[in-house]
Amino acid sequence: MAVVEPQPQPALSDAKLAISVVVDDDDVERQMSEEPKEEFDYTQRAQWLRAAVLGANDGLVSTASLMMGVGAVRQDSKAMIISGFAGLVAGACSMAIGEFVSVYSQLDIEMAQIKRENQREGERESINEESEKESLPNPLQAATASALAFSIGAMMPLLAASFIKEYKVRLGVVAGVSTLALLVFGGVGAVLGKGPVGKSCVRVLLGGWLAMAITFGLTKLIGSSGL
Repeated sequence: MAVVEPQPQPALSDAKLAISVVVDDDDVERQMSEEPKEEFDYTQRAQWLRAAVLGANDGLVSTASLMMGVGAVRQDSKAMIISGFAGLVAGACSMAIGEFVSVYSQLDIEMAQIKRENQREGERESINEESEKESLPNPLQAATASALAFSIGAMMPLLAASFIKEYKVRLGVVAGVSTLALLVFGGVGAVLGKGPVGKSCVRVLLGGWLAMAITFGLTKLIGSSGL
């Protein structure tokens, strides 16, 4: 009669090891199947954020400073309003032209770089080339955004002075509206760019106050000296 030898039973530690290996494999497969979450790159906002926020801030500061300077030597509201409107038009045109030239230069550089890469790597598919062209900066769009943002910023002190005939009250209202707008622009720029709101507001506000104070003081000095 044949004797059946007992088969060795797997040890408890071996079973635990096998289970842990299976679990670990499942975890790895699950982690590999999950797509990593892409974090938004806030530097992508740099171009249009600079054109919009800084354009509006420039329009506000330059127009308010110009109006304060004229108000330092002329007390009639007509002179302040005309000077502010002239500053709005001239500044918007200057911002648009400057932004157009700057972005167009950047576009030429990037197009030249793409051509060099195509020559090294060979011809690419038309779809990839069109995709690259769509991601390039648009000079006309940047110029329009800068002019529009500058005009919006410049309209604030201009509208504030349009309905006030009292000289001192008019200067105070222009300064007050400009102060409030500077705080708003600084806060909006910080929120959109995920930067510190407090520091941004203080920095923009102090810069605007300094520009208006210097313009008012120098114009008053020149006007009083009779030059």
